Amino acid sequence: MNRIKSYLTFNGNCREAMIFYRGCLGGELHFLTLAESAAGMQLPEYMGSYILQASLRASGIEIIATDIVPEEGWHCGNNIALLMECQSLNELLTVYRRLGKEGISYQRVVPAAGGNYIGTLKDKFGIRWMLHFDAQINGR
Repeated sequence: MNRIKSYLTFNGNCREAMIFYRGCLGGELHFLTLAESAAGMQLPEYMGSYILQASLRASGIEIIATDIVPEEGWHCGNNIALLMECQSLNELLTVYRRLGKEGISYQRVVPAAGGNYIGTLKDKFGIRWMLHFDAQINGR
């Protein structure tokens, strides 16, 4: 396992929140909107300014955030997840299976754009997890 990062979900105010956090913590802040992403052309125009991913790196802290609300809707409690960067697809699948025992699967492990794999779930204690593997960086 590489590391675990915080992953915050906002209800349309991701940019505002992350700029606030940068003001408090300092560091480098980057945004990727839906319009700038590969999926941007397939989505309604009004969604173009939504933040697909924001990242703030400051003094050993990394906060990842989005405006993309889960299927069950946004509410306080489902707006924070732990994002685990895995070193292999096998590690991702193993950890996903272990964490998912008696939990709820939101997204089975699937290939995503750019050689990435991702799976999301809620463990039996109610903690949301996003497991990620980047095949281009870590090899297959």
